[in-house]
Formats: sequence, C-alpha cells, structure tokens
Amino acid sequence: MVNLAYNYLLPTAEELPDSDETPVDNQLQNDIPNFLLSLLYLIWAERQDWYFGVDMGVYHDPVTKIPIVPDGFLALGVERHKSEGGRLSYVLWEENYEMPKLVLEVVSHAYNGKYDSKMQAYLELGVLYYVIYNSLSGRRGAYKKRQSLEVYKLVSGAYQRQSGNPVWLPEIGLGIGCERGNLGGWEREWLYWYDDRGNRYLTAEERTDREYQEKLQERQEKERLATYLRSIGIDPDKI
Repeated sequence: MVNLAYNYLLPTAEELPDSDETPVDNQLQNDIPNFLLSLLYLIWAERQDWYFGVDMGVYHDPVTKIPIVPDGFLALGVERHKSEGGRLSYVLWEENYEMPKLVLEVVSHAYNGKYDSKMQAYLELGVLYYVIYNSLSGRRGAYKKRQSLEVYKLVSGAYQRQSGNPVWLPEIGLGIGCERGNLGGWEREWLYWYDDRGNRYLTAEERTDREYQEKLQERQEKERLATYLRSIGIDPDKI
C-alpha cells in the first residue's frame, strides 16, 4: 500500500488507460457480468455504497501502472456514482484502497491457463472471492475437470473452493449460482444472485410478470366471488 502522504504523486484515473484493450473472445464475457449488474440495480436499488465494474481495469500499483482486468468485479464501501461521466477505471488509491470483494472471470475459448495465473494475482491482491464461470465445462482438454461455476474464498492466505450452488457470500450479503433461464430470448444457463435462503432474485421481466399474474389472480378471485353472490341472490355491487 502506498503511503497516503505521497498521494499527490499518484496518477489519476484520467491519466491512466481505462482498459488493457484486449477484446473479449466470446459474447458471454460481456453478457454475464452485465446481467449480474442489471440484477444488482434491482436488488440494491436504494444502496449507494457499491460498484460493479465490467471489463474495467483495476489499478493497484501506481509504480507499474499495469491494471488487472476482470470480466466483472464487485466493490463495497465505495461510491456507486463518482461523477456524471462515471468511472474510467477502478483506481485503488482513489477508492480509499477498497479492494473489490469479488472478481468474476468467464472462461474464454482460448483457455491458456490464465485463470490459474489470475488466481495467484487475485490472491496476492487480497481479493476475497474469485468466481470462475465456465460454459465449456466437461469437455475434453483443459475444460474436462472444471465445473461450470467455481467459487473460491480467501481463507488464511489461500483460496479454498466453496461447495454448493448457489454459494452464499456472507461478507457481501448475497449468494451466487447458476441455473437455466431466459435472457432476451436466449435460453441457456446464466449466473444469478440469491438470498440467504437460496431463493433466486428475479429479473425485471420476471418481477413484472409476477405482478401481472398476482393482479390477474386477484381479479379472477373477485369475479368468482361476485358470481357466487349473484347465485344466492346477492348483488355484489351493493355490498
């Protein structure tokens, strides 16, 4: 950690590249983190102390000025909105040294062991949770022994694989897991957030549909009651 007395020497977000300019190699590397972000907008709509970055550089060393770029990351205890234009990157010394609590990597088709090397990097940085989603799990080669969702927690200086689906993250107050669902007409397995009882948080579309179904059911119950009252000679409009 850099001595705060020298903060005036530290580069600002405006002076640092906002990406490593490495393109994603599949659509899921964008879609899955953005989907998790959209759910957080619903779950934590009233909270202003969190930030979820997608394909954004996390600057942790003011000397090398080389960021690490997760597919997604969640930081707590920071401003949700820093300015009208938003963050250019996540610069640790501009965020009161609040390291992201969770980082997410979506396995690319060009698997080359980078998820293992990134695990070491996140370990050294002290990231609490390292989440890997692998849509190619079970296939031959590097993917054969990997699960579709792997969640690692930093415990006593080492990452320990967490069991279950979903996995509860007590320090964050959410669970993360995967199941099949529909996003924009695309039926496949997606990552979701869950509550402490293992219940999946609904999407905006699902919330709207549930509200519609509840109103429809209420109207049908009223109509059935009105029909019954008329059958016994009572005018429901006069009650």
